[in-house]
Amino acid sequence: MIARIAEPPPRLWTKDEFYRLADLGFFQGQKVELWEGEVVVMSPQGPLHYTRMERVRKLLERMLGPAFLVRMQGPISLGVHSEPEPDIAVVLSDDYSHAHPHAALLIVEICDSSLSIDRGSKASLYARHGIADYWIVNLIDDQLEVYRQPQVDPSQPYGYSFAAPTVLGRSDSVTPLALPSLVIAVDELLG
Repeated sequence: MIARIAEPPPRLWTKDEFYRLADLGFFQGQKVELWEGEVVVMSPQGPLHYTRMERVRKLLERMLGPAFLVRMQGPISLGVHSEPEPDIAVVLSDDYSHAHPHAALLIVEICDSSLSIDRGSKASLYARHGIADYWIVNLIDDQLEVYRQPQVDPSQPYGYSFAAPTVLGRSDSVTPLALPSLVIAVDELLG
């Protein structure tokens, strides 16, 4: 009888190791992020994605004011093994000169080609780390998807998901959980 050998577990990287590899030039010419210990190569962004991302950043900065920092593709430190770079992350305006934020009040992904990733792996990662308010500006279907209520879900890549999303159209409005008095027109987010 031949003994079966179990598949070896993948080698998971820490943020410190990830940064050392980057310093050594290992990822030169690639846009990479660290998701639960795995180095993920991100696709390049096209002009529509970048333009909408910049528009959403400016809109949120104007509406939220100086108490909040609206970061565009800046790392968010989610534990020892994760440091994703969401398109937009809203954090409290603290001094992040020596460390990346460890939480976000709102994460927004702009989607013109990566919808399955934004709804799948990214959503599961954000839910795992307790992001309470996650929005997808879905340019493919011309709608805003609002994800809230992180929950355990073993069927998802990182063991968590959000409750069913609320899907909003151009004539709707949305309110960030962190600012219940603020109302944002979805039409402005979609551009």
